[in-house]
Parts: sequence; structure tokens; C-alpha cells
Amino acid sequence: MKLWTWKRENLPSLSHAFRTALAATISILLGRLVGLPEAYWAAIATVVVMQSPVGDTVPLAIERIVASALGASIGAIESTYFGPNLFVFALAMLLLGLISFVLRLEKVGYSYACITLAIIVMIPRAETPWIAAAHRFAEVSLGILVALAVVGIWREERRVFENTTAK
Repeated sequence: MKLWTWKRENLPSLSHAFRTALAATISILLGRLVGLPEAYWAAIATVVVMQSPVGDTVPLAIERIVASALGASIGAIESTYFGPNLFVFALAMLLLGLISFVLRLEKVGYSYACITLAIIVMIPRAETPWIAAAHRFAEVSLGILVALAVVGIWREERRVFENTTAK
């Protein structure tokens, strides 16, 4: 019994693994260089963007940056005025859904906004919510921009698989 299905063309290649590792490493190094306190978020964002189909990379990257800004802003407002209140957290997620609908962000953007919101609201921090939100937005945006640069510079060849059983 097979528990999952996969398409051969979606399997990672050695080239893809090298590109992803390089991009994530560059993200962390740049994040540390500019003094971002949690540069690993840049690497996480890079890895997420590197998995997008090449034709969708730029539109999805823009959507993720917008979504991160929304999630960070709503998260900072919520944290400033309500703290980690689960009822307000649920309302904030609903608000993000409404904003995402109005802005025509797809589910990927909405989920990115919600993840950012959760990180800002639910993780206790010493800094003010607005500083935490600014850091998160900067870290995620840096990771996305590095992924875009690597994808633009190091294009991955499209692998074509022949159907050997159809002959």
C-alpha cells in the first residue's frame, strides 16, 4: 500500500539541493551581517520560496512580502493592546482573512500572514511588539529577496522524463 503519491518531475535534484543550501546560507549570513536577531527566519523564508515553481516564484514572493507585512502589523497591534489573548488572536486571523480576500491574496499569502501573526503574538519577547514585528518582516523579506536573486542568477534546468513504458 502506497501512503503518498509523487510526480517524478517534482523530486528534488542535486542542483536544487545545492541552490537551496546556498540561498539559505546566504540569507543567514546577510541577516547576521545586518544584525537581525533571528536570522534563521530569513533562511526559513528562503527555503519556502525556493520550493515554488519557477514561473510562480516572483508573484508568490511579492505576495509573501505583502502578507508578512500584514501579519506583522496586525500582530504588533494585537500584542500592544491585548497581549497573547486567544480570542483576540482568532479575531485577528479572521481579520487577516478578510484583508486577504479584499487584496486578492491567495491562500499561500493568507497562511504566511497568519504564521507571521502567530510568531509576533504567541512567542514571548523582551522587545516591544513593533520591534519584534519589524525584525520578523525584515528577516522574512531578506530571505525572500535572497531566494529571488538565487533563482534569477542560477536557473535550474527543467528535467524532462520520458515515459519508457509507453513504447
